[in-house]
Amino acid sequence: MQAEQISIFIENKAGRLSDVTGILTETGINIRALAVADTSDFGVLRLIVDDNTKAEKALKKSGFTVRKTRVVAVKVDDNPGGLHRILDILKNAGINVEYMYAFIQQSGDKAIMIFRFDQTEDAIKVLLDKGVAVIDGSTLSTL
Repeated sequence: MQAEQISIFIENKAGRLSDVTGILTETGINIRALAVADTSDFGVLRLIVDDNTKAEKALKKSGFTVRKTRVVAVKVDDNPGGLHRILDILKNAGINVEYMYAFIQQSGDKAIMIFRFDQTEDAIKVLLDKGVAVIDGSTLSTL
């Protein structure tokens, strides 16, 4: 029930994000979700793409440091309180959200959030037990 994201470590300077997206464009990789975290000198670009292996190979060939990470994609009611319900379930189970970001979806009554947890298997179990839809990685990359 986990998905895979790629994390790219980049210098925090003008044009570096464009360099990454240019490589992915030339390789025919579609970005489905992303998040950027930065410090004064470096940043981490986290991506859900339609072909991790191809993206990783192209980026490494261009000198970028790339790491694959397991994350969890969760369907969230797209209305006031939808995200709070999920976070409350996790809080009550003592599970920490290390980070999260939104997944781009064309339409529907559900949003999709990408989560990284400190207790991934426990998080998946508690969410499923509470009736929350967790999306497997192969389905996520085709949305």
